[in-house]
Amino acid sequence: MPHVLIVNGHQPFPTSPGGLNAAFVQRARDFFTASGWTVRLRSVADGWDTEEEVHNQVWADVILFQFPLNSMGLPWSLKRYLDEVYTAGMDGRLSKGDGRSRKDASRQYGSGGRMTGTRYMLSLTLNAPRSAFDDPAQTFFEGRSVEDLLWPVHLNFRFFGMQPMPSFAAHDVSKAPDIDRDFLRFDAHLAHAFGADGSA
Repeated sequence: MPHVLIVNGHQPFPTSPGGLNAAFVQRARDFFTASGWTVRLRSVADGWDTEEEVHNQVWADVILFQFPLNSMGLPWSLKRYLDEVYTAGMDGRLSKGDGRSRKDASRQYGSGGRMTGTRYMLSLTLNAPRSAFDDPAQTFFEGRSVEDLLWPVHLNFRFFGMQPMPSFAAHDVSKAPDIDRDFLRFDAHLAHAFGADGSA
């Protein structure tokens, strides 16, 4: 029975209590549970035990990170979670240092990850419309993609040897939300990534 860890990275604010990200987490949980996966949930806003979370990282076959885009990056509490948990795992459980060796100069930086059997997926909500990305005529992102924006996040997981799965993005959730359609797209995204029965 495969294992999935779902991390809700939303940091509540008075104008953004987190209901939408919680709803995506619930849909993911329902999908994996119905598919026979063992599911563990973590909400970073509730705090965490670092050692327990290192164990959760080792335990998981797949880790799904659900979060809103804040200031063009991760919410601060999710960044803190990653900093604390992955730094603790640098003792050899998640990574053997940065991979280099004084005895072997051919070893490259970023090659010490021990999570090579772990896949991860990023699922985010953001105010920017879909049309703001991948279009050189758009002056803000200048043709960059959502994945370009998330590149530092991907590099963090790459450092630990993790394998990326296609990201999901719900756009324009503040100014022009289409939540029902986003939910259907998310369901289809999970089914495509893991198979309709979650067996992939």
